[in-house]
Amino acid sequence: MDFMFSADIRSYKTMRNDELRDAFVTAPLFESGKINLTYTDVDRAVIGGITPAAEPIVLPTHKELAADYFCQRREAGVINIGGEGVITVDGTEYPMNNRDSLYIAKESQEVVFSSKDESNPAKFYLASYPAHRVTKTVHVPKSKAKFIELGSQETSNERTIFQSIRPGIVDSCQLVMGITELKKGSVWNTKPPHTHFRRTEVYMYFDLPKDEKVFHLMGEPTEVRTLPIESEVAIASPSWSIHSGVGTSNYTFIWAMGGENQEFDDMDHIEVSALR
Repeated sequence: MDFMFSADIRSYKTMRNDELRDAFVTAPLFESGKINLTYTDVDRAVIGGITPAAEPIVLPTHKELAADYFCQRREAGVINIGGEGVITVDGTEYPMNNRDSLYIAKESQEVVFSSKDESNPAKFYLASYPAHRVTKTVHVPKSKAKFIELGSQETSNERTIFQSIRPGIVDSCQLVMGITELKKGSVWNTKPPHTHFRRTEVYMYFDLPKDEKVFHLMGEPTEVRTLPIESEVAIASPSWSIHSGVGTSNYTFIWAMGGENQEFDDMDHIEVSALR
C-alpha cells in the first residue's frame, strides 16, 4: 500500500506540480493481476484499483490499518469500469457488470475480486473510509442508480450523474459515491466549482483517450492550482479545496465523498469569475 501525505492550506501555494502530485494524486491504479492501494491522510481514505486476471485477488489488510481484516473498521465502495467480474463478500457472490457498484459494509471479513474473462478483465475501483457502525452490503447495478442530467452543450458541461451509493439506495456510514459521464462535446466537470467544508472528495478520471488530459483545478478559490491528470489515476481533495476540471476531450469520472454529512447538494459554489 502506498501512502500520500497531503499538503495543508498554506503550503500548497508554493509547491511545484510534481510536489502537488506526490501529495494528492495516486500512481496509475490498474495493472493486470494486481491490486494497488493508496492510503491518504485526507480523511484517512483508501483508494484502490483491483484488476484480477487468471486468479482471484483477496482484499488484504495492512499493518498500518491495525486491523485483523480490511473492513474491520471500514466501509468500502467499489465500481467496476472494466469487463464482467464477481465480488465475493463472506461467501456471497455479487456479479459486477461494467458501471455496477457494490457497497461493502463494515465487519465484512473476506472480500475476493475475480474476472469472468482474463482477456477482458474487470477493473474494480475502490474507495474506503472509516466506519462507525455496521450496515449491510448492497449491490447496485447502474440501472438502479439515481441519475441526474445537468449542464448544457452551450456551456460545455452537459453531463449525466449516476448516484449509486447514497441515502435512499444504500445505508452507508459516511461514504457517498457515483459516476459522472460527460457528453460528447462537453469538457467541464463540476461547473461552477465548489467546496464543501463538511466533506472531502476523491475523483478518479477514466474513459479518457491515451493522449488527452484533464486539467484538474484545486486549492482555495483565490489561489487556484492546475494539475494535468491522465486517465485512471485518482486525486484527493481536502475540504478546503475546490475540485473541478476541464478536459481536452469528454471523459468520465468516479467521485467518492466522506465527512460530516451525505447531502449531495451541500456545496459552497464559487462563481468562475471569482477564481484567482
